[in-house]
Amino acid sequence: MLDQVEQPRNARSRATRAALLAAARALLEEHGTGRLTMTAVAERAGISRRAAYLHFPSRADLLTELFGYVCEQEGLAGSLEPVWQAADAAAALDQWAGHLARFHPRVLAVARAVQRVRRTDPDAAAQWAQVTADQQACCHRLATWLAAEQRLAPPWTIQTATDMLWALMSYELLEELLADRGWTAHRYRTHLTALFRATFLCDPPQQQTI
Repeated sequence: MLDQVEQPRNARSRATRAALLAAARALLEEHGTGRLTMTAVAERAGISRRAAYLHFPSRADLLTELFGYVCEQEGLAGSLEPVWQAADAAAALDQWAGHLARFHPRVLAVARAVQRVRRTDPDAAAQWAQVTADQQACCHRLATWLAAEQRLAPPWTIQTATDMLWALMSYELLEELLADRGWTAHRYRTHLTALFRATFLCDPPQQQTI
């Protein structure tokens, strides 16, 4: 009987949490961080302010969880799948540009908000450190693949290529191109693909003939 009581209660709790996160995302994307208060989020979600604070004791706590929620909603795993299923490292590099152009604009507003909060909130900083570690792991995997197939151009090493690939994931750079320079996601992908190929890719090794 206790399990039957707890199950609906847990389901309601998850639904409330999801509603708060969805409301926070909508407010952030519509108005930026200036109007993102716990009161506004609760009102947008149709939930009492007290209930909102039970789930997220502070605005920083809400923002810390928001990025992971948005990544899940926007299908991060599915966006990365074409990269790791590519036929070879060069194709994976092209797919990496496609992933960045496809996925990052969807999460840009939330990512920039969390980046700003992390400078003053230790929990947000810890969460963003994990995001950074995951990004760097993907870049290292890609650089290692290029090196293994002898397609990593000199003078790049696996580590320096990893660092530069990660730096080129910059949300600040993306924001400047899309918002300030008026680039489309398509233009971003086209030029990022060209940049990656010109920077990191060398010709395949010649087949030796007997």
